Amino acid sequence: MVFRKLPGVSASGMGLRLSQKFVFLLFLSGLVTLCFGALFFLPDSVRLKRIFLSKTESQPVTVGSENDVREHLKKGAKDPEHLRGITSAKGETSTKLKALSRKSSVTNEAKTDKKVAGGEALEDMMLSRSKTDSASKDEKVTSSSNQGANTDTSFDYNKFQKCLLKPHLGIEHGKPSDPQTLQRREKVKEMMKFAWDNYKSFAWGRNELRPLTRNGHIGNMFGEWGASIVDSLDTLYIMGLMDEYNDAKEWVETSLDLNSNGEASLFEVNIRYVGGLLSAYYLTGEEMFKRKVMVLGEKLLPAFNTPTGIPRGVINLGSGTSWSWGWASAGSSILAEFGTLHLEFVHLSELSNNGIYTEKVMNIRKLLNKIEKPHGLYPNFLSPVSGNWVQHHVSIGGLGDSFYEYLIKSYLMSDKTDEEAKKMYYSALEAIEANLVQKSPGGLTYMAEWRGGILDHKMGHLACFSGGMVVIGADDGAPEKRQHYLDLAAEITHTCHESYSRSATKLGPEAFRFDGGAEATATRLSDRYYILRPEVIESYMYMWRLTHDPKYREWGWEAVEALEQHCRVEAGFSGIRDVYAQTVSHDNMQQSFFLSETLKYLYLLFSDDDLLPLEDWVFNTEAHPLPVSCDFNTTVSPVTVTQVSVL
Repeated sequence: MVFRKLPGVSASGMGLRLSQKFVFLLFLSGLVTLCFGALFFLPDSVRLKRIFLSKTESQPVTVGSENDVREHLKKGAKDPEHLRGITSAKGETSTKLKALSRKSSVTNEAKTDKKVAGGEALEDMMLSRSKTDSASKDEKVTSSSNQGANTDTSFDYNKFQKCLLKPHLGIEHGKPSDPQTLQRREKVKEMMKFAWDNYKSFAWGRNELRPLTRNGHIGNMFGEWGASIVDSLDTLYIMGLMDEYNDAKEWVETSLDLNSNGEASLFEVNIRYVGGLLSAYYLTGEEMFKRKVMVLGEKLLPAFNTPTGIPRGVINLGSGTSWSWGWASAGSSILAEFGTLHLEFVHLSELSNNGIYTEKVMNIRKLLNKIEKPHGLYPNFLSPVSGNWVQHHVSIGGLGDSFYEYLIKSYLMSDKTDEEAKKMYYSALEAIEANLVQKSPGGLTYMAEWRGGILDHKMGHLACFSGGMVVIGADDGAPEKRQHYLDLAAEITHTCHESYSRSATKLGPEAFRFDGGAEATATRLSDRYYILRPEVIESYMYMWRLTHDPKYREWGWEAVEALEQHCRVEAGFSGIRDVYAQTVSHDNMQQSFFLSETLKYLYLLFSDDDLLPLEDWVFNTEAHPLPVSCDFNTTVSPVTVTQVSVL
């Protein structure tokens, strides 16, 4: 024993004389004083901190550092000033009354102790490293992301349902009392079931169906993730096709592998997959959809790692590397792509309680407000390196379209609190009217394209969404311009209807011109095709909802009859190569957006307004409904460019 080595210690009893005890105690007290003095009074030591500090204490994260994306996600931003930018759709009720009704419908609930939750999250993350490989890769990624952001306590689905001004979906919602309208709605539902059944039979798990050859199509724009399935989730659910919806839900749960290394368009993945999964969650409350979309949202963030924070157009979802489209001028990013992220990314912050998604899109807005705009217009190409316009080509159709759509919808989705989005939208609309809106000799109103000050008198099918865009914002501009906006929306929608009625098939071409004696007709062979696009029908739906003019339902029924006659084949629906040909030639492609947008807008057109009312829902550019914000105390504050641009 060690005490045997001390002087004065007896072997039998280990007794100490009084003087020896005093010396020993004095030595012991000095030693204790020395140790604790070193601990509390000497400079900080990492090793001592590891012993005495709680393991729940996390290191600070500097937004904008090299590891900004991953570290910020692990930390989980809790600042409510970075969580919202959402808004409400248009309704006749005043903004103040809607705000009061939404506020009163939400009660303040006690929050979970963040310190405890953070400690449990960190402990779970450490323990998860020792788990077996039986859990899927997708679940591992979701667990890590959700723990960092405290997603389990960030969003109360029951509270969300109480926020809705109109009741949630029910079997009788939207059912028209008029027998003819009901019959037409049922026909659209049958078309959806027919398209879905053939997709399931011949292309299950593939992105899209090739109905003539009865096989699947992968494509190279939006990964290899069964785009038609994710795009159809909300359409099937809204139409009450529950067996088909459950098949789609099961596939998403078991087969949607978000860990593939394929390259994909940031824009397409966002509007189809992020939008589709968000919508499916908000409509159904299925937590699986939320877990999936959180994983996917994290995978998109590396695309923003540019000197300006403007994302590049293509991303490898496995490695995180991104690049611009090869055809894009001087490696530029496209306005309609980086400008069509706001709705979805705000909801990603909403569900994850992590403000990084909102910061990314607010950074884009900040930069766009900073740079000079020719004649108030937004050109289609912007350098993600310099933050300057690359070309002065302006279009409300392809390359530019949904940027403008998302400005007014960001305002509406925030329950009309996002004043910056409102200002940007009406300023842009004023510039569009001054420079692009034209009247043909025959009296048709159209939106031309602008190339460095020279007008190209062409309007694309994609630009036909603008009738709906203008009408949903008619109530919120200057009061004296309300009727003007209603008239402009009606005139644009009329022009797009003319592009349909002037073809042999009663379907519209990809682009139509207003020069050389032509009006609302395609003059080039390359513009004569129709690929099941939804934009004209989209405007019919909005115009019906906001004016209840019966002609819009009649125009929609004309489109249904044309689709049935010329696009329906034995195994699905196909686009056609020439809308002016008496005998059609099919392109062998049932587009994913036909299921997500075209048929959904037709179904809503023939439904009553209480099915997805515009007071509660805003549709993203793929027609996925996203809810209006009902929490007014967490509006997103502007984020400076320098905060997130140095990546």
